[in-house]
Amino acid sequence: MASSDQSQVVVIGGGPAGSTVSTLLAQQGVQVELFEREKFPRFHIGESLIPETYWVFERLGMLPKMKASHFVEKYSVQFVSASGKVSTPFYFHENKPHECSQTWQVERSEFDTMMLENAREHGVTAHEGARVLDILFEGDRAVGVEVKLEDGTQRRVMADVVVDASGQSSMIINRFGLRMSDPKLNKGAIWTYFEGAYRDPGQNGGATLVLQTEDKKGWFWYIPQHNNVVSVGVVADFEYLFQGRGDHEQTFNEELDRCLNVKERVSIGKRVDRYHATKDYTYRASRAAGDGWVLVGDAFGFLDPLYSSGVLLALRSGAVAADAIAEGLAKGDTSAAQLGKWEADYVQGMNRMRRLVCEYYDGFSFGRFIRRFPHLKNRVTDLLIGDLFKDDLDEVFESMDLMYKEAETTA
Repeated sequence: MASSDQSQVVVIGGGPAGSTVSTLLAQQGVQVELFEREKFPRFHIGESLIPETYWVFERLGMLPKMKASHFVEKYSVQFVSASGKVSTPFYFHENKPHECSQTWQVERSEFDTMMLENAREHGVTAHEGARVLDILFEGDRAVGVEVKLEDGTQRRVMADVVVDASGQSSMIINRFGLRMSDPKLNKGAIWTYFEGAYRDPGQNGGATLVLQTEDKKGWFWYIPQHNNVVSVGVVADFEYLFQGRGDHEQTFNEELDRCLNVKERVSIGKRVDRYHATKDYTYRASRAAGDGWVLVGDAFGFLDPLYSSGVLLALRSGAVAADAIAEGLAKGDTSAAQLGKWEADYVQGMNRMRRLVCEYYDGFSFGRFIRRFPHLKNRVTDLLIGDLFKDDLDEVFESMDLMYKEAETTA
C-alpha cells in the first residue's frame, strides 16, 4: 500500500523546465516536491544557449554559477551557405550592449545537474530515480501523483497543482491526446562528438555555426564545448535522413561529404562518442493547462533546433508557469484558465521562432532581406537571441511577406 502525503505543487521531471518552475515557486514560499525518473548527471542534447536565457538565470540565482563554470562562452552565431560562403558573425552585443549578450555552450549533463542542485538550494524537495506511475485525477482535475521511489517504496502525493515537465514522454499530453505534430518540420538529426576539431580563434571560438549541405537537403550544427570537444550534428527531413539509408555512422559520413567546411574542421580531430539520433521532434500540445495541471518545457512542445531555442523555451515556460501557479495558489484558483494564462503570449513567441526556422528551410535569404530592410537588422537579431515575446517583431514577418509579393509581381 502506498503511503499518502501532501504538497502544494508536484513537479514531474527535473530538467531545465522542471527545475525552473520548482525554484521560482520555492522562492515564493511554495512547498514543491519534484520527481525525476533518471539519476543525474545524465546525457541530454540541446547544448547551445541563446542570450535571452540570461533573464531567467538572473531570477533563479544561476548567473554566478554560470559565470564561474567552465562552459565555453558564446558571443555570436554564424551561417555558412550551401556554396560554402561564410556570413558575417551575428554578434549579440552589437544588438544589445549588455552582459546578457554573452551566453554559453553547455554540456547538458553538467548544466542540468547544476540547475537541479540550485532548486534544492532554494528549498525544493527533489527526488532522483523516482518514477511517476500515474497522475491522479478527480474528474478532470489533477489532484496528485503516484510514484515509485528509488528504493522501491511507493507514495501517493496529493497536490493543488501538478506540473508535467517530463519532456517528450509527457504523461498528460498522451493521456488527453494533446500532441499536435508539425508536418512542415518533420525532421530528424544524427550527431556525435569530436575532440581536437578546429575552432575559430579568439571571441569566435565559442560561436555556434550553422552550415548548409551543398545539396541544401540538410544542415550541420557545430557547437564548441569545453574539454576541447565539439558537438557536430546533421538535421534533415525525416524520410531523407532515415529511410533507405545505411546505419547512423554511414549516413552521417555521407552528409559530411556534402558539407566540406564541417568535414575539414573535424578532420584534425577524433570522434570520441557514438552516433546519436532523434526523429520526428517538432510538436506542440493543443493546450498548456487544465484544472490542477500545467505543461512546461518539452512536455508542452518542442521546436526544431536550428536556432538553439530549446533551453530558452524550457526556462521561459517554467518561469511564466511558476508566476501563474503562485498567483493562483494565493487566490485559491487553480483552474485551467489561471494556470494557463501565459499560453497565448508564449505560443505567439514560439510561432515567431517557428516562422524564422521555416524561412531558413524554404531558402529565404536573410542577407538580401537586411539589404532591402536595413532598419530591421536589430529585430532579426532579436529573434536570433530569443527576444521573442514582443509585438514589434512582427514587422519582420510583414516585410518578408512584402518581399514575396514584390518577387511575384516582377516574375
